[in-house]
Amino acid sequence: MMDLDNVTFRTLSQDQTIQKQAEDIKNISSRYERDKKYWAIAVNDLQEKIKLMHEEHLHLSREAHECADSIPDCECEDLKVSTTKSKLREKSSLMRFRRLKACVIFLPRNIRVFCRCRPLSKEEMAVGEAPLKVDVFVDASPMVVSVLDGYNVCIFAYGQTGTGKTFTMEGTEQNRGVNYRTLQQLFEIAKERSETFSYSISVSVLEVYNEQIRDLLATSPSSKRLEIKQASEGCHHVPGIVEAKVENIKEVWSVLQAGSNARAIGSNNVNEHSSRSHCLLSIMVRSKNLINGECTKSKLWLVDLAGSERLAKTDVQGERLKEAQNINRSLSALGDVISALANKSSHIPYRNSKLTHLLQDSLGGDSKTLMFVQISPSDQDLGETLSSLNFATRVRGIELGPEEAS
Repeated sequence: MMDLDNVTFRTLSQDQTIQKQAEDIKNISSRYERDKKYWAIAVNDLQEKIKLMHEEHLHLSREAHECADSIPDCECEDLKVSTTKSKLREKSSLMRFRRLKACVIFLPRNIRVFCRCRPLSKEEMAVGEAPLKVDVFVDASPMVVSVLDGYNVCIFAYGQTGTGKTFTMEGTEQNRGVNYRTLQQLFEIAKERSETFSYSISVSVLEVYNEQIRDLLATSPSSKRLEIKQASEGCHHVPGIVEAKVENIKEVWSVLQAGSNARAIGSNNVNEHSSRSHCLLSIMVRSKNLINGECTKSKLWLVDLAGSERLAKTDVQGERLKEAQNINRSLSALGDVISALANKSSHIPYRNSKLTHLLQDSLGGDSKTLMFVQISPSDQDLGETLSSLNFATRVRGIELGPEEAS
């Protein structure tokens, strides 16, 4: 009986143990399933991250290759930038040098005077024409820089008929004059500055004939009188005149030829082909600084004055006498303006003639002026030569105001 009880007790104990182990196994199995799901999710997340990292690695590898490939281009671009900066510095230095040179040339006076003597014979003329190509234009060359820098400039030829004023200013197709060479240099310097400045250049050709202004570029001359007006900013202009926009020197030459062909021509016994009018070439230059946006407007006058001589010597009559009287009156008015400027008068009589009224902006104030006085080597013209030289002396004594770009 006791043995049976012991067996029963052991059996119950084993059942309890088995039951407890079964519960443990069940708990372990449940945890295993949970852990299995957890790690399955974790593995999936890791696989996604590995995939993303792999894609990012490929992207970075491509970028690295692209960067490596672009290094030579960057080095080349850096070299270009450095070269451009160097060129800009050189151009800036050159422009500053030109401005300083212009200032030195025109100190203390802004009006410069050069004397040219016409050759006495055709044989001497063959030799005498050559210097025009270089020497005369060297005198006028600094003016071109001033125009592009925003200053008003006037270059004119003065003297009796037959001394070579028109040849100096206009020249010929084989031997270009001051007009052509000045404009040629104007375009050359404008091209040099094209990276920092933009320029718009237009040309007008006027004639003052018997105290009337004529537009030599007008295809159909109007009966309406051309008058000089003062703009709101103070400068003077002629409303209604043709302003031919020019892009190169070939276009300029065409304009110059058209104006020259339309000019009033007469004759007298001093010079068979003497022009009986003042011819004025007006070049308007509008510029814009591409760096700071600053804009300037300046004007260049190139003037071939009519001949200055005594009426008794020319022996003209009728219409030619009227022309000569008007020419002498306008030249006398120019002399009065010169005298008033030289004496620093409070009133300058610019309005006494159409010629001086047109040139008002370029004969006083902040303008720069250059005069070619043309003389004859002949003994018969001694009186006219002395008169021209005296006029040149008065002009040379004028000190204008301080320079100021418009």
